[in-house]
Amino acid sequence: MGEAEEKQRRRLELEEALEIQSLRRIISAYLNYPDAAEEDVRRYERSYRKLPPAHKALLSHYPQKFQRLRRCISVNSHFIFSMLQAFEPPLDMSQDIDFSEYPHAECAQKDHLVSEGINACPCESGPVRITCSVSDQHGCVECSNQTCRSPALVHPKEEVDIENHHQSNTESHSTSMIHAKETSEYCGSPIADCNGNDPVTSSRQQWLDPSFQFNVPLVDVDKVRCIIRNIVRDWAAEGKKERDQCYKPILEELNILFPNRSKESSPACLVPGAGLGRLALEISCLGFISQGNEFSYYMMICSSFILNHSQTAGEWAIYPWIHSNCNSLSDSDQLRSISIPDIHPASAGISEGFSMCGGDFVEVYSDSSQVGAWDAVVTCFFIDTAHNIVEYIEIISKILKDGGVWINLGPLLYHFADMYGQEDEMSIELSLEDVKRVALHYGFEFEKERTIVTTYTTNPRSMMQNRYFAAFWTMRKKSAAVQQQVP
Repeated sequence: MGEAEEKQRRRLELEEALEIQSLRRIISAYLNYPDAAEEDVRRYERSYRKLPPAHKALLSHYPQKFQRLRRCISVNSHFIFSMLQAFEPPLDMSQDIDFSEYPHAECAQKDHLVSEGINACPCESGPVRITCSVSDQHGCVECSNQTCRSPALVHPKEEVDIENHHQSNTESHSTSMIHAKETSEYCGSPIADCNGNDPVTSSRQQWLDPSFQFNVPLVDVDKVRCIIRNIVRDWAAEGKKERDQCYKPILEELNILFPNRSKESSPACLVPGAGLGRLALEISCLGFISQGNEFSYYMMICSSFILNHSQTAGEWAIYPWIHSNCNSLSDSDQLRSISIPDIHPASAGISEGFSMCGGDFVEVYSDSSQVGAWDAVVTCFFIDTAHNIVEYIEIISKILKDGGVWINLGPLLYHFADMYGQEDEMSIELSLEDVKRVALHYGFEFEKERTIVTTYTTNPRSMMQNRYFAAFWTMRKKSAAVQQQVP
């Protein structure tokens, strides 16, 4: 093996080692949830004990509230552990990782840690190599070799308060399975791969073994709490109002723009930043070939569980609002349970061709195989997750067919805008006016535009309701011939 080949081999080995480390950290964040939540309750109890007796007497119900909180934490933990037990890692989590074998590994680890979320959105972390496909009752659906390729290790900005920030924004029971695998093609069968061979799966006992777990910063556990609130937005009846605000205008627009859909000529729609997968699923149910793209493994693990393993609607209960004592109208509001999912995903009527591709949008869809591959691109609370929003718009233009449409809804809360002290974190923060001007440069023309008022993962019973005045538009990509005529 030549020197260049050896360097390439070691580079790939280091990348995989970093990916395994990242996934272990994400798993550990989920596993540390109950202990971190219990510590919160203990902190509440310590503050209560400091009260003078007369004040304690006014709040005599508080000890009972603390015990109720513990029961809620236990229910959330049961959901989380069930989710982890169902998860099949795409990498060998039992590998011993010795970074001392790799030159410059310390710098790579630091770069990886920065991108992984010291100051990144609690809902997001770095992707590892993953390819997901969904097969419905009618057969197996595959991702192409190029579409679902290894993602770059790119991570977004952290959200301190999910009600003040948002993240960028998919997987079903028995006959509608998604499975993660490191190879580029995957048949969505729970029993065999596309060649009829038994799938290679990791021992769940092995990668959940305490020897492979470690304590993580509390900011990582905050990402788990953020995921629990995102579940309400996508998969609970209580999230319907937000879904109607954000998803319904998009679905109505797709329905108008593509009136003559059929199984023989289904239009293809890409949903970057698909999050927990509800929007991509709803688009599939309209009769589109729908592919979600998501780089957050926190999201991917959760969406896979809901979509692959839900037996019935309302199967699980979670308590999403217990981690904040602020702005509650009553204890019963704070401690109320939410039933999930509100629908049974496998019975929702998804179309053949529904898939989820894991990885960074820029890395995956910059591939030459993606040029002109899509009839529609839908971005919902996504475009401001970019380091370079101009690059996002350029890629969206390239991957759309001539005459294809870009439907967008969201604000411009740039996720990397406040990455202080990190010199290499580029953040291009355009005004809406400049975003439009860049889109025109890349061959788009506006068909519709308006403002939609919406919330994002907001507790509907909270005293604080943050709203976005989100930009909603439909743009169409002009044909190459028309673009060349423009002076």
